[in-house]
Amino acid sequence: MFQTSKALKRNVHSQVADRIGISIVRGDIVAGDALPSEMQICEIIDVSRTVVREAIRTLTGKGLVVSRPKSGTRVRPPEEWNQLDPDVLRWRLETSDMDSYLTKLFQLRCAVEPAAAALAAESAGEEDLARIRLGYEGMAAARTNEKFVVADIAFHQGIYFATRNEFFWPIAQMFEITLRQSLRSRRVARIARARCLSIAPFSTLLRQVTLKTRTQGNGCSPETFSGRSGQNSRP
Repeated sequence: MFQTSKALKRNVHSQVADRIGISIVRGDIVAGDALPSEMQICEIIDVSRTVVREAIRTLTGKGLVVSRPKSGTRVRPPEEWNQLDPDVLRWRLETSDMDSYLTKLFQLRCAVEPAAAALAAESAGEEDLARIRLGYEGMAAARTNEKFVVADIAFHQGIYFATRNEFFWPIAQMFEITLRQSLRSRRVARIARARCLSIAPFSTLLRQVTLKTRTQGNGCSPETFSGRSGQNSRP
């Protein structure tokens, strides 16, 4: 319990929050269960009570725990966690099955991207359009998985930011954090190869935004993001 996360160099209370947080996300302490008392955590990690209290406040802000008089600090259900928080995303990536996690991520992108593109088509300025075009051209020209994914991030971020709707921006940031941290996984490599072979859905998005038109959907399908599209071809 409370093992140190990978190569994390931060202040002490952030390190303690990281150790407890990743234990919660990993399932060492399940929803409804109480954390060890402050004194017990102090003894386990060898820090002061002030540090532990600050770490608990951090985790409370991320929605992972709740503290109440007499019942102590208890883990909240995953449905109540701030899943867009960068630390929670990182803990998920470090403890989850990558295939399953990325499949869910791309399901979300398929669901929200048509709406984001429609808003971007109405709100995007010339700088936004140039950024989106550059990202698309980078995907089309990419000859390596890394270059494709980096261009993919830039292209889709351009669309989400061009919506001028701040509620879309955290979704774009979530995609960036997740894809950058999982870039070396076999799953991302397989998706990148498949999508290099089938860039048509992104061409549809580009036309929708740059031509200021609304289209029915964006050509997105589960196969596009599952790694099955073009799986019998060689990149």
